[in-house]
Amino acid sequence: MKKFFSFLSIAILGGVIALGGYKAFLEKPVVIERTNEQPIQTFQTNFQPAFETTNASYAPTNFTEAAEKTVNAVVHVKNTAEKSGITSWSDLFNGPRKYEQVGTGSGVIISSDGYIVTNNHVIANATDLEITLNNRKKYKAELVGTDTENDIALLKIDADEKLPYIPFSNSDNVKIGEWVLAVGNPYNLTSTVTAGIVSAKGRDLEGNGGITDSFIQTDAAVNPGNSGGALVNTRGELVGINTAITSRTGSYIGYSFAVPSNITKKIIDDILEYGKVQEAVIGFIPEIKEDLEGVIIKEISEDSDAKKSGLKEGDVIVKINDVKISKFSELSGQLKAKRPGEYVNVTVDRSGEILTRKVKLSKKIKRFISNAFQLEFKDLSKKETKKYGLSGGAKIIREARNDNGNDSLVGFIVTSINGQRINTADEASKLLDNLARSRYRIKVEMINTEGEVERYVFR
Repeated sequence: MKKFFSFLSIAILGGVIALGGYKAFLEKPVVIERTNEQPIQTFQTNFQPAFETTNASYAPTNFTEAAEKTVNAVVHVKNTAEKSGITSWSDLFNGPRKYEQVGTGSGVIISSDGYIVTNNHVIANATDLEITLNNRKKYKAELVGTDTENDIALLKIDADEKLPYIPFSNSDNVKIGEWVLAVGNPYNLTSTVTAGIVSAKGRDLEGNGGITDSFIQTDAAVNPGNSGGALVNTRGELVGINTAITSRTGSYIGYSFAVPSNITKKIIDDILEYGKVQEAVIGFIPEIKEDLEGVIIKEISEDSDAKKSGLKEGDVIVKINDVKISKFSELSGQLKAKRPGEYVNVTVDRSGEILTRKVKLSKKIKRFISNAFQLEFKDLSKKETKKYGLSGGAKIIREARNDNGNDSLVGFIVTSINGQRINTADEASKLLDNLARSRYRIKVEMINTEGEVERYVFR
C-alpha cells in the first residue's frame, strides 16, 4: 500500500515537472492586442453651402404657366397663292394652267381686337389668307403691311369676341442662358410648345439676304411651320418672332433664330402710324474689324447730326444708351428699334478716353448694296444717262474690298448681268446676290470711267 502511494506521488511529481518544462521552454506565448477606439473629433469651419448664402430658388423649372398664357394666342396661318405654269403635256398645247399653291405657318395675336404678327415669307404673294385659332375657329385675314427687310408682316382679323393675346417684353433685357419657349405649328401640328435657352443675342446670319442681322438665337426646337410663331419668356411675354433656322436638311438641328420683340414692335407701330417702316441711322459709314469690340466710325459727313453732336472719325462706338455694343449687328439691332428724330446716348472710345454724346437719329437713305460682292450702287442721274446714251444702269459708288486699289471698280456703270438689262441700282444688287447664292457663273457688262465697255466673269 505504501509502495502504491509512493509510485503515485512520483507520477504526480513527474507530470508537474514535465508540464512546467513545456510551459517554460516549448510553448509560444499568446499575445492578445486590444484597440481602444478614440471618438471622432469635429471641427467648425467658415464654409457654408451656396444655397444657404444666396437667394436662388431651386424649385424645379415649370413652363406650364407660360404655355397656358400663350398657346391660345398663337394661330395657324394658311397662305393660298394663285400660280400658273406648265404641269402636264396638255399644257404645252393648251397654254399654262392656273393652280393654287398653299403654304402654312404661324402667327401671334398681339391685341384683343385681332392684330396678328407673322413673318413676311409666310404670307408672301398670297391671294387669300386664312387664320385658324387654337379653338379651331377660322377667319379671313387682311394684310395690313409688311417689312421685307426684317421679315415681319402685320395681319388683321375681325373676330366676334375679344381674343387672347401675348404682351410684348423688352428684348434688351433678355439674358443669355435664360429659358424661353417656342410656340407654333410645325408640320401643321397645331399648338406645339418647345423649350430651350437663349444661346446668343445680336446674331448675324451670313448670306441671309438682307434680313435683320440682330437675331435672338435659341436651342428651342423650331421647324417648318414654326415661322411667325412666338418666342416667349417664362412669364409668357413675347421676346421674339421665330423666323429662321440653320440646317443642311431643312429641319431643326439645334439652332433657331427670332426677330427681337423690340424690333418687331417698332415695325408694327410704324406700319400702323405711317404705313411703312421709318428707319433711323446715326449717320456714318462703319469700318468692321473682327478683332475689335465696338464699331469704328470710318466716315462721317460734315453736316450730319452725329458730327454736330461731337462724334469724330476714328471713334469706336461701345454703347447705345445703356446697351453694350460689341459688333455691328448689335448696333444695327438697337437702331432698328428706334425712329428718325429720336435721341440716343452714344458712348465712344476715343483713343482710350470714354465719352458720351447725345445724338439725334436721322432718316435712313435707301442704299443698294450687294453683300456677296461688297459693292454699293446708285441709280444713274439724267446727266449720266444722256452722257452714255443709256436708258438706265447702276453706278458703283463704293467697293469695300478694294476702295483705293488700282483695279477698283468705283465709278463703273453696270449695264447687264448674265444678259439681263440693268435699269436700277436695286436690280443690280438683288440680282448679284441671288446669282451668288445659286452659285451660277456671273457675267457682268460694265462701262468704265473712260466710257469703254468691259466684261467680267465671276465664278
